[in-house]
Amino acid sequence: MKSSSLSLSVSVASATDTESSPASWGRLVASSVRAAVAVMLVGGIVYPLATTGVAQALLPYAANGSLIERNGQVLGSALIGQQFAGANYFHGRPSATVAPDPDKEGASIAAPYNAAQSSGSNQGGTHKELAETVAARVVQYRTDNALATDAVVPVDAVTASASGLDPHISVANALLQLPRVAQARKLNQEQVRQLIAQSTQGRTFGLLGEPRVNVLRLNMALDTQQPAAKE
Repeated sequence: MKSSSLSLSVSVASATDTESSPASWGRLVASSVRAAVAVMLVGGIVYPLATTGVAQALLPYAANGSLIERNGQVLGSALIGQQFAGANYFHGRPSATVAPDPDKEGASIAAPYNAAQSSGSNQGGTHKELAETVAARVVQYRTDNALATDAVVPVDAVTASASGLDPHISVANALLQLPRVAQARKLNQEQVRQLIAQSTQGRTFGLLGEPRVNVLRLNMALDTQQPAAKE
């Protein structure tokens, strides 16, 4: 029995020595490197190329950023809003996006529709500053569009979206801006109403969301029909 136990102990010790030998560690490292390279090739090259190819073949417009062009020049994206000012353009939703302050390290400044830093204000409904900002926007909206002091203002006209990049406004918002734009462009209101209808998108899949107007497309249509006069 003692001889058998001694023999077993020697066998176990020999197996342990063999497993911890340089050759065993070399095989382990080699297999790990092969696995890492395989994952890199599949996840970092093959999969991205495959998904890019499928997207370009099936949905090239969306895959390339839903870019809007005119005469070969890219004017923007159908998915990202732009800042419009002046009486002769429809105005989009307020935007809460910011950008680094070039004059003060670590600080930020307002930069509407900054696609590099998409975000909302993160201010809740009871936030005092938000309430004051919205109230000021309501007054300005009524003034800009010659509305009565008690006229109902669409919520999207005075509040920013969660992304700060919403390219749409509600149909109600567009119709309230219609008289101002028509007057500034010296267009018949019915002409502008037709452009609003042409730029209105319906509910997604006929169920989700509300009808909405793409502001960039609408303003481009305005410029095509009647170039904006310089203010």
